[in-house]
Amino acid sequence: MPKSLISIEGHAERAYLVGAEVKGTTQQWRLEDSLLELAELGRTAGLDVRGQAEQQMGAIHPATYIGKGKVEELKLLAQELGIDVIIFDDELSPNQQRNLEEGLGVKVLDRTALILDIFARHARTREGALQVELAQYIYRLPRLTRAWTHLARQAGGGTARGGVAGVGLRGPGETQLETDRRQIRTRIAALKRELEDVRSQREQYRRRRRRQGMPVVALVGYTNAGKSTLLNALTQAGVLATDLLFATLDPVTRRVALPSGKEALLTDTVGFIQKLPTQLVASFRATLEEINEADLILHVADVTHPNVREQVRTVEQVLKDIGADQKPMLVALNKIDLLHASQRAQSLGAQFPNAVAISALHGQGLDELRTKVETALMQGMVHVKARVPYAENELVVLFHRQGVVLRERHSQSGTLIEGRLPPGLVDRFESYLV
Repeated sequence: MPKSLISIEGHAERAYLVGAEVKGTTQQWRLEDSLLELAELGRTAGLDVRGQAEQQMGAIHPATYIGKGKVEELKLLAQELGIDVIIFDDELSPNQQRNLEEGLGVKVLDRTALILDIFARHARTREGALQVELAQYIYRLPRLTRAWTHLARQAGGGTARGGVAGVGLRGPGETQLETDRRQIRTRIAALKRELEDVRSQREQYRRRRRRQGMPVVALVGYTNAGKSTLLNALTQAGVLATDLLFATLDPVTRRVALPSGKEALLTDTVGFIQKLPTQLVASFRATLEEINEADLILHVADVTHPNVREQVRTVEQVLKDIGADQKPMLVALNKIDLLHASQRAQSLGAQFPNAVAISALHGQGLDELRTKVETALMQGMVHVKARVPYAENELVVLFHRQGVVLRERHSQSGTLIEGRLPPGLVDRFESYLV
C-alpha cells in the first residue's frame, strides 16, 4: 500500500506556499481563499507551513510558472526561513517543476502532488491503494527524468533532515525516480487491469443490489463537509470521522431506515475539492461509478465554512464532469450547531432552496432529512401494474417490501398488483406487466 512518511526525525518538513493569478481571468475561488485551503492540505500532509506568497501576473511563465525575479526572491526567502519544500497552488508542468527546483534549490511540489500524497496516506484498503498508486504513477511518469538526481536520491533513502523521504515522494515506493519508463508503463497497465477487475466486481454487486430493489443514496460533498459523520448518525456505521481533509477514500455502504419502515442503502464516497487532479478522477472511476448508479444524491455542505458557496459550486461541477449532474439531488446543510446567528441560517436557506438544515454530530434535523430522502426516492419510482402468478409470490412480497402498493386483487391466474416500484426492480416484473 502507499507509504505515509510524514515527519523527519520528529520534525515536519517546513513548507512555503505560492499562488499566482493571471490578470483579466475569472476564477471561481479568490486566490487568498485557495491558498488558505492549500495551507490546510499542507497541514493534513504533516507539513509545517511557514508562510505564503501571492503574485498577480500578466501571463503564466512557460519555463518557471512565475517570473525570474520572483524565483530569486523565493530562493532567498527559502534560505532565510530554512524551507524544505515550496508548494504551488496550481499544477506545474514537468519542465516548470524541474526548472523551479534548479532555480530555488529546494524540493518543489504542486497542489496535485500534495493531494496525491494525502490520498497515499489515507488509503486503507487494497482498492484504495491501487487507485492512489495508479494516479501517482500517471502523474509521475512524465516527471521521471535523469535530470532529477536529487529526487532519485530522496526516493532511494537520502533526503533532507534525517534521510527519510518526505511529502510528495511517498506512494508507489519506487527505489529511484530513474526507474525505466517501460517498467513504469507496465506497472500502470497492471494497475488498470486490477482496477478493471474491481470495477467488474462492483458492477456484479450493483446488479445483485438492483435485483433486491433497495434504493441507493450516494453521499457527496466537499472534503470535510461531514459525510462520514452523517453516515454514522443515520446508520451507526462506525466509520472513521475526523476533522481532516480526505479522511475517507474508500466507499462505505450501509443500510438506513426510512420513516415508513422501508430501507435504503447509503454510500459514503470520496470528498471533492477544487482543482481535483484529473489523475484521481480517472483512477477512482470504479468508486465514482457508485454516484452514477445511485437513485438519489445527498449533497452534504458545511454551512459554517466561509467558502460554502464556492464549495457547493465545485461539487456541482465535479458531478457534471462525471456525468451525474442530472441525478435527483437533495442538499443537507450540515453543522448548524456551530451557527451563532439565526439570520445566517435563514440566508443560507434562501440560497439553497429545498435544503435540509442538520447537525450530523448532534442529530438535529435528521428526522426531517430521512423524510425528505424517502419522499425524493418515491418521486423517482415507476408506476407498475402486473399480474403475478402464485408460483412467483416472492415478487409480490418484494413489491410490498420495496415499493408502494396502490391496489391488489387476487384471481385464479394470480395476483393483480398495481403501484410504484424503484426503477431497478421493474425488469423483475417485465414478464407479467399488464
